[in-house]
Amino acid sequence: MSDRAVALLPDWVVPVCPEGRVLEAHAVVVDRDRIEAVVPADRLEKNFAGIEIQRLRDCVVIPGLINVHPHAAMSLMRGLADDLPLMEWLQRHIWPVEQRWVSPEFVRAGSELAMVEMLAGGTTCFNDLYFFPDVTAATAIRAGMRAVVGLPVINLPTAWAENEDEYFSRGLQVHQELLAEPLVSTAFAPHAPYTVSDPAFERMRELAEEMDVPIHLHLLETRGEIDDSRKQFGKHPLDRLDGLGLLGPRLLAVHMTQLDQGDMDRIARAGVNVAHCPASNLKLASGICPVAELDRRDVNVAIGTDGAASNNTLDMFAEMRLAALLAKGASGDPEAVPAQRALSMATIHAARALGLEEKIGSIEVGKQADLVAVDLSGLETQPVHHVISQLVYACHRGQVSRVWVAGETVFADGRPTRLDPDAISDRVRQWQRRLARTDAEANP
Repeated sequence: MSDRAVALLPDWVVPVCPEGRVLEAHAVVVDRDRIEAVVPADRLEKNFAGIEIQRLRDCVVIPGLINVHPHAAMSLMRGLADDLPLMEWLQRHIWPVEQRWVSPEFVRAGSELAMVEMLAGGTTCFNDLYFFPDVTAATAIRAGMRAVVGLPVINLPTAWAENEDEYFSRGLQVHQELLAEPLVSTAFAPHAPYTVSDPAFERMRELAEEMDVPIHLHLLETRGEIDDSRKQFGKHPLDRLDGLGLLGPRLLAVHMTQLDQGDMDRIARAGVNVAHCPASNLKLASGICPVAELDRRDVNVAIGTDGAASNNTLDMFAEMRLAALLAKGASGDPEAVPAQRALSMATIHAARALGLEEKIGSIEVGKQADLVAVDLSGLETQPVHHVISQLVYACHRGQVSRVWVAGETVFADGRPTRLDPDAISDRVRQWQRRLARTDAEANP
């Protein structure tokens, strides 16, 4: 044990693995960046004499939440264009603004804004898909936050790259530069089947195997995507991806609202991971991912918020609650996606989808100390009959009192410890004026 070891002593610990367990009067012992032990409080003195004890009264300690799809930098476009169909939202509002303004400075400001919000809501790790992933990675490192940054691939020129070859070249350079970073890793992030060529997908599959990284892809978000794929490629998107060797455990398929029974059986057999973004899918009227049926097939479903431009928050507590309720309403089964499963989808299932389940996603000895303390003392979460139910159905992100990543406190006393919210707010106001002008010019 090092002299930096500390024992966190809340009223409850929810380790997530095994699912549904709640430990009362237990301490989580953290030594440097790792979880050293989870022990009954009355054994602390015997097993860890003299250790510093941090008493967290009325709190529950859970693993850090993992947002598998936040488009962090797009937080600068929160509320820019609401109540529109997906393609109109993209083509008339989001893409014109991005074409004019996406740059390292844009990505830095938007990522800072997103990270302050995510940390305040108990999110310790996020899986991003956006341009300038090097800037997102650097911002995450500065914030002390864990991240999987996507290496974007799209067959359209952008401020990041001109063509697919350049996307690969720049992405591989970012991957190499981040190999020694303990908190940041990479994934391939092709935009969608309709914006990536067959040769690019084949190259990506080979590189992902070689580099041992996931592939993070928008897939089956709308009915039109299927119709357009049949016209453009003569195939359903799943048939095309299967033929290219992409349907497998490395794939994290985002949205998946357009699934029939055969599709669900197919992705279950292939071991595909699904990123469920309930609020964004509802708001854009894209459809509803059949999470209850996927869960019954043992498909690994994780939860993401989607970007604040379409959600409009990065609140994983709200997303967990909505995921559980929507699964019940859509399936007609009140037992579908119970509270403990929703919490798993935001923690260990997400870690598994990112290939990080050996490091994070649960409170287990040897894992990284990515932890969140949630205060249940407020009347809105009293009385506490069932801790996990309170977390999913009653808690809000404002009850997060403290957040640790790799054992370091990164949020406490209502503020991030490494980022300056006041300076970030000033920069966001400047960007708001620029983006509003561009959107007004594009939509006179």
